[in-house]
Amino acid sequence: MKRLPAEITITVTLFLTICSISLSAQESTTKSTNQATLLGVGKSFLTDTYLSPLEYRGLTMSLLHDRISPTKHFNEKLLLQQQFQIQLAFTKNPSASASEYAGEVSYNVNAFYPFFKNAKFSLLAGGGGDASLGGIYNVRNSNNPGSLKASVNLDLSAMASYNWRRLTFRWQVSTPFLGMFFSPAYGQSYYEIFSLGNGKGTVRFASFQNQLALRNYFTVDIPLNNLTIRTGYLGDFYRTDVNDIVTNIVSHQFMVGLAVESLNFGGLKAKNSKLIKSSYY
Repeated sequence: MKRLPAEITITVTLFLTICSISLSAQESTTKSTNQATLLGVGKSFLTDTYLSPLEYRGLTMSLLHDRISPTKHFNEKLLLQQQFQIQLAFTKNPSASASEYAGEVSYNVNAFYPFFKNAKFSLLAGGGGDASLGGIYNVRNSNNPGSLKASVNLDLSAMASYNWRRLTFRWQVSTPFLGMFFSPAYGQSYYEIFSLGNGKGTVRFASFQNQLALRNYFTVDIPLNNLTIRTGYLGDFYRTDVNDIVTNIVSHQFMVGLAVESLNFGGLKAKNSKLIKSSYY
């Protein structure tokens, strides 16, 4: 049995470690968890030279669940953010004579440490990981109509928030620096890869040399009587250049949804708790 390359083994090990931390993270007895579910709509730009050399443009929609919870790590200062997203895109080529459809399910987990915080402004930085699975389908192609997209990465992230009157502004940016992703060679069919077992070289080590990605996330929280409306912008840029195939996936979305504060503790800790403090605001 062949051993996996050291880079892939390290990436998978670190990503699984981050996921285990997120599952075992215990919420503080005095801090609540901030959760939001948002709908997004905007424009998507798809280029995948495995399917077509042309750029396809069109509508994109997504459902995003964003959760920020406290942990007991680093004196209860470390925050854990988890994001789960489902995204769809419906695009056409420049002449509108052919269509491409794209879909993706992704999970992002990041740990943030507050390096500066006062009553109005917070600056946090940290890192984590992301995993995604999806694909692009071109209705014109008959031989190779689809392109599978799958990746696992380790990320660097930063977040800043500002409270102004009753509003809370947040800006967040993250980028992968190490990982692995799937890519066939140019002209290589998926029948050859999965049915004939000729998949050598389709799982590639990812770095800044062959993969560039950036997530830009800006939100504004608007509290009303019993509701908090969260609205903002989500921009995603993803590019790979490997196996003679260039892939560019770009989306810009307007996001809107509801944010809530929740508690998850009990027993004597809940009984003795005198003060509840948000982990986010």
